[in-house]
Amino acid sequence: MTTILPEGRLVYGMQLPIQSQSTIYAEPWEADATADDLRRIAQAADRAGFFYIAVCDHIAIPEDRAVTMGIAWWDTIATLGWLAGVTEQVHLLSHVAVLPYKHPLQTAKAWSTLDNVSGGRAILGVGSGHVEGEFELLGLDFADRGRLLDEAIDAVRAAFADEYPVADGPRWPFEGFGQRPRPIQPGGPPIWVGGSSKPALRRAAERGDGWLPQGPVTPEAVEFIRSHRASVRGDDPIDIGAIAGPIYVGEPTWDTGPCMTGPPEKLAHVLRKFMALGVGQVQIRPRSRSVDEMVEQIERFGAEVGPALAG
Repeated sequence: MTTILPEGRLVYGMQLPIQSQSTIYAEPWEADATADDLRRIAQAADRAGFFYIAVCDHIAIPEDRAVTMGIAWWDTIATLGWLAGVTEQVHLLSHVAVLPYKHPLQTAKAWSTLDNVSGGRAILGVGSGHVEGEFELLGLDFADRGRLLDEAIDAVRAAFADEYPVADGPRWPFEGFGQRPRPIQPGGPPIWVGGSSKPALRRAAERGDGWLPQGPVTPEAVEFIRSHRASVRGDDPIDIGAIAGPIYVGEPTWDTGPCMTGPPEKLAHVLRKFMALGVGQVQIRPRSRSVDEMVEQIERFGAEVGPALAG
């Protein structure tokens, strides 16, 4: 297991707009946005020093969930693979891939390939999933999703580490099957475990290279992860993340709703407080009324806020 976050500073990333259009957070302009708009945003984040850009994972949304979730959820690996070719430095994260949906060797092949073609920039964020209808569609037991995720993480990690991996889990046992290309990063892309439930915290501590919370980060949650990890993995480090939520650099002239706003020094001061909790990366969501404003906010954050996120 490995850590990839730099010491002594707080790095920042974002879940990309357009590729995921839940009505809970999507901006109105996203409904008519194009792939070229997504490219512009990803390249702006790349230039602005963002540590990662993230893409979600859903296969098909049940009609009864579409009112709140929408049905615009781009394919995770196809989108990240395309973005690998139009960016240069930014890491490529799934936030999060639902591993129980696929055979672990399918997942390992896709992510080893992404890591290879991107020059070692892939981060595999994983989760157990939350839409019961998707599990039913795929013939999977929703109640068993946690156990399936644990088995899948172990099997994927084995495939990252060895061309001919061995897995002995009850659902996906395999031996004697080889895979290339190999990932660039030693041991494969880091695996960051998503979720804030007690099972998710335990899973992050036991199996993850990092933790992607799905809600507020508390000292209690971080302490549980670190203490439980020490008991099962000794001195293995772990990258702790946080979600800062909506943010706007400067004083908006429009109603942004609940949102962190203000001059760069104020935003940096607030975000740096995460470091006291042991957080090494924070996810932000710039508010915007258009693609142009989104790009402008990304550029301002990188130029005016990012440099101040040092310890």
